[in-house]
Amino acid sequence: MKMDVMTIVILALTGVAAGFMGGMVGVGGGIVMVPAMVFFLGVSQQSAQGTSLAVLMVPVSAVAVYNYYKAGEVNFRYAFVIALFFIVGGYFGSKLAIRIDQAVIRKLFAVFMILVAVKMFFTK
Repeated sequence: MKMDVMTIVILALTGVAAGFMGGMVGVGGGIVMVPAMVFFLGVSQQSAQGTSLAVLMVPVSAVAVYNYYKAGEVNFRYAFVIALFFIVGGYFGSKLAIRIDQAVIRKLFAVFMILVAVKMFFTK
């Protein structure tokens, strides 16, 4: 992939948007970074997912977590258990995703986002 000025600008804006949304409502990777890379940079669904996960390998959200922690809004026990099983799910999910056709995985991704959005919208 080329890293020209426009690509860097798109990546920077994607990072700011993902960070902002992550800090504000707890989403950023799948909902912001993946679609941005697919639609604005033309990368495959699998490559966008892999890159999004690579971003999570470093403590990019540490500052946002610190703000929530100061406000008493972080349950580290829950976070630990989820992170532990995220490793297991991430391993097996990625093994499956790289074997599925890009068009199919993109549709599955879209359906999942729609279902979550509808559930959240209609839940009190």
